[in-house]
Amino acid sequence: MASREQHSQQQNQTRKVPLFPLLSLVCFVSIFLVLSSIRKTSVPPRPHNASFEFQKTDGSDPSRRGGSCDYSDGKWIHDPDSPPRYDNTCKEIFKGWNCISSGKSNGRELLKWRWKPKGCDLPPFDPVRFLKMYRHTSIGFVGDSLNRNMFVSLFCSLKRASSEVKKWRPAGADRGFTFLQYNLTLAYHRTNLLAHYGRWSADANGGELESLGYKEGYRVDVDIPDGTWAEALSFHDILIFNTGHWWWAPSKFDPTKSPMLFFEKGQPVVPPVLPNVGLDMVLNHMVMLVENRTKPGAVKLFRTQSPRHFEGGDWDQGGSCNRLKPLSVEQVEELFSVKNNGTNVEARLVNQHLYKALKGSSFQILDITHMSEFRADAHPSTAGGKKHDDCMHWCLPGLTDSWNDLFIEQLNIIRSRN
Repeated sequence: MASREQHSQQQNQTRKVPLFPLLSLVCFVSIFLVLSSIRKTSVPPRPHNASFEFQKTDGSDPSRRGGSCDYSDGKWIHDPDSPPRYDNTCKEIFKGWNCISSGKSNGRELLKWRWKPKGCDLPPFDPVRFLKMYRHTSIGFVGDSLNRNMFVSLFCSLKRASSEVKKWRPAGADRGFTFLQYNLTLAYHRTNLLAHYGRWSADANGGELESLGYKEGYRVDVDIPDGTWAEALSFHDILIFNTGHWWWAPSKFDPTKSPMLFFEKGQPVVPPVLPNVGLDMVLNHMVMLVENRTKPGAVKLFRTQSPRHFEGGDWDQGGSCNRLKPLSVEQVEELFSVKNNGTNVEARLVNQHLYKALKGSSFQILDITHMSEFRADAHPSTAGGKKHDDCMHWCLPGLTDSWNDLFIEQLNIIRSRN
């Protein structure tokens, strides 16, 4: 009897397998599988053409934070031994900007001026180092012809170091090139206002603008990007924007005969607003759009306004720019002071709108205005091939080479901090 009870207890102990170790094992396996699944779904694949990522910043100029050098504040130094980074044989230089080939008297002298920031030095441009550092990267210039001026300068500088180049037009670009050895792409997307615009004529059936007496003008959709760069946001790793010159251009948008008429959400803004208000509306919408649509980690820069140097009148009033040396500090203030409200005041006025729109965004500001205000000598002038002096664009080689020095140094600062 005792042996039978003992046998029965042994059978019961054999059948009562402890559950805790088994449940622990099941839980462990389940947790492992869930975590693996989360990791696979929460980390997006790295873009095939991006070799690095930049983190967001507070929208301020990185060269002005943490006691760093302010590269935008300094003076021009004559440096006769400064080596040229490229010459007038670069085929991408627009004919009207090629001041050496067109025989401008100081065309070669322009290469002998170097920008010297206060308290530090601007590192010399090293095209091979740049190509290596930004391998597998796409850089897009978005803006008017002054951004093309800058785009051509960078292309010609790099072309001298790496000649194996593919010409194409990525993401709706007006022009573009890929340096095949490094898989580095440069592209220029032409847009005058950033926003989409086109001719507008009064509807025979009437409307709000027609009731106010408007018969024709230009419709500007403040919340719709120009189609030339809409696809650029998801393509490029680095973007450099500008706008401004067309906003203060009565010859292009005559306030009486062909005014700018602003539309938002498909409806006209009534009462109609002046271009300076329209510029604020466009900048606010475009900054928000860019913030939302660029690829993760993309760098976004907005270049400040490039100054003009018309003296004696505007471009259509016989204005000229015949100086052969940089201006003095006093001459700069006389020509560009907002208080004087002179011919060239647009540069500082546009910048006021830019700073306001970019505040609090993740854009970096590329400040080239002050350094450029000195260079009344660096425009094509009569050598531009136009009926009037070209005191708006810049000779190449020339000033915009220094813009790119600032641009590259700013990129390197951002990259080193991340």
